[in-house]
Amino acid sequence: MAASDRGIGENQATLASADAESAEWLRTLGGSGAEREAAVERLHAILLRVAGNEVRRRAPRLRLSGPELDDVAHQAAADALLAVIAKLGQFRGESRFTTWVYKFAVLEVSAKLGRHFWRDPGVPLEGEDWERLPGRLGFDPAERSEWHDLLAALRRAVDEELTERQRQIFVAIVLKGVPADAVAVELGTNRNAVYKTMFDARRKLRAALVAGGYLDIGIRGRS
Repeated sequence: MAASDRGIGENQATLASADAESAEWLRTLGGSGAEREAAVERLHAILLRVAGNEVRRRAPRLRLSGPELDDVAHQAAADALLAVIAKLGQFRGESRFTTWVYKFAVLEVSAKLGRHFWRDPGVPLEGEDWERLPGRLGFDPAERSEWHDLLAALRRAVDEELTERQRQIFVAIVLKGVPADAVAVELGTNRNAVYKTMFDARRKLRAALVAGGYLDIGIRGRS
């Protein structure tokens, strides 16, 4: 069987197995004329809504607001739309079509917010960024009274113990909430390498806190 015949057969099988709404999406987006244009417009509206919600959820960490927020959402929705249309043949009907396209919008938002951070990674970190750090590293919130000294030690360790790359990745992921996938794309590496760098950074920070006598403040047994 020729590759084109196999592709047609797979698309027909997917249409047959998909729920009615998903099958209709595939049919109209894979068609032509006014019906396809209308389907593309509806899909873009869905992706824009998802992207807008995701941008607003993540934006506070990157201090985005106003027109810049809307611009990121529209860019993400437009790129997600192109990606969905290009990959229609990869939809296998294992979930609803609208659930499947959701991840495209989220991924594009992650990438674009990640790039926003990397355009200016040297922005001074606010106190509230560091206030969130103990919780993200697993410190016991019950020990807030001891956080002042701990935070000072952590800031020194991040500045003095980590390499430049470790510091960039640590700040992006832990303090700013940039997704690991977006960090990997921006640095031209892969997610496993990013996780390895994070592991090494955390180990260095733990060692510095142990040396400074902070081991008993919520980090016992962590690597």
